[in-house]
Amino acid sequence: MDLIVEAGGWARWGAVRWRCALGRGGVRRDKREGDGATPAGAFVLRRVLYRADRAAAPATRLPVAAISQDDGWCDDPADAAYNRPVKLPYKARAERLWRADRLYDLVAVLGHNDDPPIAGAGSAIFLHVAAPDYAPTEGCVALAADDLRRVLAEADATSRVVIEAR
Repeated sequence: MDLIVEAGGWARWGAVRWRCALGRGGVRRDKREGDGATPAGAFVLRRVLYRADRAAAPATRLPVAAISQDDGWCDDPADAAYNRPVKLPYKARAERLWRADRLYDLVAVLGHNDDPPIAGAGSAIFLHVAAPDYAPTEGCVALAADDLRRVLAEADATSRVVIEAR
């Protein structure tokens, strides 16, 4: 089953519809690094990351790994590890995955710009936990924690996040 994400901030999983947060830059077909936009398209769920100090591993048929305090994600288009996981501190710009705000307590890595990564076409596009007020993301899709857990429990290797542009 696919998670269908509508540009207006709603997501459908089968017959269920939930609110979701999207990038502060809207939804764009021509996603660029740093534009704050959520990329339009259909993206497989590569794997799931979680904070083991805050919750048990999620029930899912996807590959799962615990996040550690030195985990990051390279978002520097000039670096060879662009749009790849890295260990912090890292020589180039990288996003920290171990966050205090709980947004990355549960993360599904989307297959956006990763096979192979194209410099500047966007990095670190995840399906993650939404802020309580559904504040815009930097380009990810975010759901309430319980909704995200339901998606991950029912998802498999063929499931995609389909992000629709207006």
